[in-house]
Amino acid sequence: MKRLQRLCILGITMGITAGMASAAPPQAASKPQPGDAAMIKSAMSAAPHKVAETATIVAMEKDGSMRTLRTGTGGFTCMPDNPTTPGPDPMCMDQSAMEWAHAWMSHAAPPTGRVGLMYMLEGGTDASNTDPYATAPTSTNNWVKTGPHVMIVGADPAFYAMYPKDASPDTATPYVMWPDTPYQHLMIPVK
Repeated sequence: MKRLQRLCILGITMGITAGMASAAPPQAASKPQPGDAAMIKSAMSAAPHKVAETATIVAMEKDGSMRTLRTGTGGFTCMPDNPTTPGPDPMCMDQSAMEWAHAWMSHAAPPTGRVGLMYMLEGGTDASNTDPYATAPTSTNNWVKTGPHVMIVGADPAFYAMYPKDASPDTATPYVMWPDTPYQHLMIPVK
């Protein structure tokens, strides 16, 4: 049952990422869906090798359902790049990060006392730094481009107080994304 719940959470996460693709340029939408081996390789590129080699790998089908490409033995679940988004965005999340992501997708309060870790070592699809639900850039939602990074989610608000909360952050240094919202999280560049 827990495995099914995790896959549902990931389906929601992928659904939001796909929703952000509405702002993608036409060429991004036409990228062909890769085969399973390529998707596993893409998903594994999101995290350090030792994490990725034991992670469960899942992918979202065209109908929105989730499919397990590889069952893992570690505590992370990884997803390949979404071919409908403009940039690379494979990711790996631990259980706490998946619960946080589910709360974000559901517009619910994130769990307290559950710090989570996400890897996005290939970078991330552009997103608003101030609006957790923005689907396209506007003149006021502070769209940012992110390179390879890790994210700390679900920490106590005091944790985030020591990091910049600029609307237009310097993405080459750690900064808080979606500051002063229930979904604020620390973005930490790694390259």
